[in-house]
Amino acid sequence: MKPFGQKDNGGDLVETSFMLQGLLCARQYLKDGNDKEQNLAIRMDKLWRDVEFDWYRNGKNVLYWHWSPSYGWQMNFQVHGYNECLIMYVLAASSPTHSVPAEVYHEGWAEKGRLKSPHKALGYQLELSYQGNPPNGAPLFWSHYSYLGLDPRGLKDRYTDYWQENTHQTMINYKWCVDNPKGFKGYGKNNWGLTASYSVKFYSAHAPNPNDDLGVISPTAALSSFPYSPEQSMAAMKHWYYHMKDKVWGPYGFYDAFSETDNWYPVKYLAIDQGPIPVMIENYRSGLLWKLFMSCPEVKDGLKKLGFESTGM
Repeated sequence: MKPFGQKDNGGDLVETSFMLQGLLCARQYLKDGNDKEQNLAIRMDKLWRDVEFDWYRNGKNVLYWHWSPSYGWQMNFQVHGYNECLIMYVLAASSPTHSVPAEVYHEGWAEKGRLKSPHKALGYQLELSYQGNPPNGAPLFWSHYSYLGLDPRGLKDRYTDYWQENTHQTMINYKWCVDNPKGFKGYGKNNWGLTASYSVKFYSAHAPNPNDDLGVISPTAALSSFPYSPEQSMAAMKHWYYHMKDKVWGPYGFYDAFSETDNWYPVKYLAIDQGPIPVMIENYRSGLLWKLFMSCPEVKDGLKKLGFESTGM
């Protein structure tokens, strides 16, 4: 394997949590199947049970993103303040073998209540303090990655209503692109969506803020937002497919990003951006992945332990 960086050559609890979210959905789907399917579900369950969430506390009431067998905790990345990592804390509380207490969530992730910070952005109410304090919220993947299995419909805790938070974050992103304050070519009601993706200069976390909007549209932003913005997402998908086709469409779906301003149409895919698209479209269509994940008894217990309420529990 190739490490992300010199000291990032070991465990990554965030990416592991994204994987486990999918494995738990698959486990629930296969557990009552034929012998081969049940055996696969058992292997998935073992992987889930073997993850040492409690190790990543490093003795504190917070979870760390990285640990290295060579460098220990030197990356020193405590995960707190709202971002894409909520699922990690939910799974850590839910683990049947290496669970963490509720204090790790409320004192670490929620920063002893500082996570709640009501404010308005482009006319929409947000309740949380977004990491880095961007004026208009974050790249849209923050509304996707933790919610591929974790059902945001009716999901609430003492800090926010996550369906409302994600929907408002999506509409802020949409409105920014429609208003197009920086005057980029092509932006509009059927051509929107800012999130982390390839960019004209390598890679960037595009977002609806003056310094974060580089004129690059990332199709995964709008398409993975189908549950939150079905009409706006469908309009973008139809525009890209019918009117831009070969510039943005290839054998595996829409390419990762493009910029009409820079006449930049790279023939590139990025797996972590492609993956949420079919998952969230299916969740919009049938709720399948949400139903599977929320049917996990450990997840129900973990959410209750953290003080969540949910229509899916």
